[in-house]
Amino acid sequence: MLKFFFTETVNSWDEVVYFPTLPGYICILLFIALLIFLLTRFLKQKQKKITVKQLSTCGIAISISMVLSVMKLFELPNGGSITTCSMLFICFIGYCYGIRIGLVAAIAYGTLQFISDPYMYSIPQILLDYPLAFGALGLSGIFSNKKYGLYLGYITGVFGRFVFSFLSGILFFAHYAPEGTHVIIYSLTYNGSYLFTEAVITLIIIAIPPVSKGLSMMKKEAIS
Repeated sequence: MLKFFFTETVNSWDEVVYFPTLPGYICILLFIALLIFLLTRFLKQKQKKITVKQLSTCGIAISISMVLSVMKLFELPNGGSITTCSMLFICFIGYCYGIRIGLVAAIAYGTLQFISDPYMYSIPQILLDYPLAFGALGLSGIFSNKKYGLYLGYITGVFGRFVFSFLSGILFFAHYAPEGTHVIIYSLTYNGSYLFTEAVITLIIIAIPPVSKGLSMMKKEAIS
C-alpha cells in the first residue's frame, strides 16, 4: 500500500528515502490544506476576510523567498544552508498582517519547499522539517504592532524554525552525529550553525537605514 503513495530508493549515503508518487503528492497537499484550514479556524480573529491585496502581497513575498532560498551562500553536506535572507520575507508577512496570516503563509511556503525537493525519510520527518519548521516563521506576527516588530518577529520566527529542526535532528538524524558527540549537542550545533548565522547576517542587513526605511515603506503600502 505504501508503494502506491511513495517510491523507495537509496540516496548517495546508502540511506533509504522516499519520493512521493502522484497520489502521494495529492495526499500530502490535502493534508497540508486541512492543516491550514484547522489553523485558520483555531486562530480565527475578529477581523475582515483576507483581501486580494493581502493575498497578492503574500504571493509576492513567498515567491521572493523561494528565489532567495536557491541562492545559497553556504550549504551543509547533510541538509541546511545559509541563504540570501530567504526567511526574511516570510517573516515580513507576519510583520505586516499578524500571526494568523503569517502562519498560513509560512506553512504554504514550507509545503512549496518540500515540493521543490521532495524526498523524505518518513511522514513525521517531513512534517517537522517543512510545514512545522518553516511554518514557525509565521510566529513573527506576534510582534506585528510592536516597536522593532520586524526585528523581534524575525528572531522569534527563526528560533521557532530552529526548535523544530533541532527536534528533527534528534529524532531522525541522530546517526549523523560524530562518534563521541551527544546527539543533542550535534543537533544543536548543526542546525544552529546555519540558521543563526543567516539570522545574524539578515539582522545586520535590515538594520542598515535605507533597508530599514524601505521595509517600513513596504509595510505601509501592504496594509494601506
